[in-house]
Amino acid sequence: MNDTRPDPNAAPDELGDLLRYWRDVRGMSQLDLSLEAGVSQRQISFIESGRSVPGRDTLLTLAQTLEVPLRERNALLLAAGYAPVYSEAPWNAQEMHGVIRALERVVRQHEPFPAIVMDRHWNVLMTNDAAPRFFGCFIDMAARQGPRNMLHLIFDPQGMRPFVDDWDTVSRNLLQRVYHESVGHAVDAGTRRLLDELLAYEDVPRDWKTHHGARTTPTMPVIPIGFVSGGVVLRYFSMVTTVGAPRNVAAQELRLECMFPADDETEARHRQLLAAHEKHR
Repeated sequence: MNDTRPDPNAAPDELGDLLRYWRDVRGMSQLDLSLEAGVSQRQISFIESGRSVPGRDTLLTLAQTLEVPLRERNALLLAAGYAPVYSEAPWNAQEMHGVIRALERVVRQHEPFPAIVMDRHWNVLMTNDAAPRFFGCFIDMAARQGPRNMLHLIFDPQGMRPFVDDWDTVSRNLLQRVYHESVGHAVDAGTRRLLDELLAYEDVPRDWKTHHGARTTPTMPVIPIGFVSGGVVLRYFSMVTTVGAPRNVAAQELRLECMFPADDETEARHRQLLAAHEKHR
């Protein structure tokens, strides 16, 4: 397929629907998009109505203005009859070697606290040694079949759910994160499916979208997640890292989540917990 000429068999209506969808997601009128992208409103109207197919550069300009994620930019290009321009090679492909090495360094240096690399749907791709060791202090991690998903681990009554303190607050916060931290701040089909799966578990609050009554101490700058061990609550917060200026789909969709103790008592007890677990293995 030629990169500069559209495929005559492509369906312009599909392209128009996709462009209109992303414009609606971003809350932009045709005029707004025209002014931001430097493309005439008339041309945008013609694209959305299926009356014309834009050049590839024009389409990429519109996609960039709308902050369309790279995977979905490829879908726009395909709908217009163009070849995709962003690699969709897997996260561990050779072209990702430099990124993977950087992630390996970060997760290794985060010991003895859990560090987890995930894809856009919270599937676990890589961890440091501390992550399975920590969760293994509560459940039999070896009994859980892969591929592993971090949120299913937390929500599953056979997983970490019985050990989560203040479940209502934590579950609402996590569901809100899934919704708002999706790639490009757009909920794709995979994210909707993940939300449906999590909501299918018992005791999941149904008002998670609208509830804002998270309980935390006045001096706590973040909402921690607490795990109960031996009658004591260990509290952690997370820092999330993404790849800057990604140029392929996998790089954009990777996220590194590092757990930190929220207080000195948790840090001390965390080290004791891991030491005791290693001693009894």
